[in-house]
Amino acid sequence: MPAIEIYTTPICGFCHAAKRLLTQKNAEFTEIDVMQEPKRRSEMTQRANGGRTVPQIFIGETHVGGCDELYALERAGKLDALLAG
Repeated sequence: MPAIEIYTTPICGFCHAAKRLLTQKNAEFTEIDVMQEPKRRSEMTQRANGGRTVPQIFIGETHVGGCDELYALERAGKLDALLAG
């Protein structure tokens, strides 16, 4: 399984929904809380090609985007393959 990183804040409902889906998929992920580590926000923006909102989700080398994009992959039947690497 590829490494999964998700940039979040604790007050973001979309972040909680994305983490819930990944947990349901038994996918381990590293959470980067940009409220606790504000210096990481610029890292997130750079990695996400200018994306400034949370969550920003990375599966391996793939920038998934946010919660909506993660759920779209799930609906399209493509998330499991991405998680499997």
